[in-house]
Amino acid sequence: MKVTELIAEAKETIISFEILPPTKGKSIESIYSHLDPLMEFKPAFINVTYHRAEQILKTRKDGSLEMVEIRKRPGTVGICAALMNKYKVDAIPHLICGGFSKTETENALIDLDFLGIKNVLALRGDAAANEKFFTPHNQGHRFAEDLVKQIVDMNNGRYMEEDIIDGAKTDFCIGVAGYPEKHFESPNNDIDIYYLKRKIDLGADYITTQLFFNNEHYYNFENRCKAHGINAPIMPGLKPLTNKKQLTIIPRVFNVEVPVELYTEMMKAKNEAACEQVGTEWLTHQCKDLLKNKAKILHFYTLGKPSVIYNVLKQIL
Repeated sequence: MKVTELIAEAKETIISFEILPPTKGKSIESIYSHLDPLMEFKPAFINVTYHRAEQILKTRKDGSLEMVEIRKRPGTVGICAALMNKYKVDAIPHLICGGFSKTETENALIDLDFLGIKNVLALRGDAAANEKFFTPHNQGHRFAEDLVKQIVDMNNGRYMEEDIIDGAKTDFCIGVAGYPEKHFESPNNDIDIYYLKRKIDLGADYITTQLFFNNEHYYNFENRCKAHGINAPIMPGLKPLTNKKQLTIIPRVFNVEVPVELYTEMMKAKNEAACEQVGTEWLTHQCKDLLKNKAKILHFYTLGKPSVIYNVLKQIL
């Protein structure tokens, strides 16, 4: 079922989760053990992230160096199929520009269509680990809006090969990313919203936000979207803080603010269990406030500590 339909038809708040594929060499059982307890809350869908290959230097037996390409977290499409089969839940794969050609993207979309997957999340993706700035594949897309265009083209039966006449039309519901505290590359909030609206005008159907710890950022983002004529559904992205290292890592990686109150309470915590309790209480407060303000959906980034998400959901549902 399409995300837009799920939201429109929901009589109560929808819950959804996002997961990472396991690192290469690990079993899919690591995904199941992560999700099994959370399925108690009947998520409407589960997002599965997509990861580009990386170039790394490896030392040969003779001591010389060799540049090799590896993909640490393959399997997004297969995981989506497995989740749909095991849990009877909609699975939403991420699609990214970085590291993928337009042809590879088209073939992935064909596979997803054949599997009956109705939703995709179209993202530019991050710069490669060895890059300071994002560099697109030399036969790929530079911007997420270009990826949206390709998906819309396939929804209209247009493929890259011009000799394909009357091509089968896919029917993807397209999600894109939104940034309550703006994308770190945008010079200001207005420019950030301008490019978000371009993606919606091109055919994107809904918005999933970057994580945030201050709900005011989310409410301000909603208001900016409305002021600029963006009426697509917006789902708030939520993640708990669970340890003190994250106080510096998360702001740097995700370019988000950690509120003073949260920082102060986390620094007071004496051990890991106390840190998790602080994170649980903060996320619970965020969720209750969002529900009070009529949020139709709560989307949880479950990376790392699904038990914290479980405890939060126990308190709010």
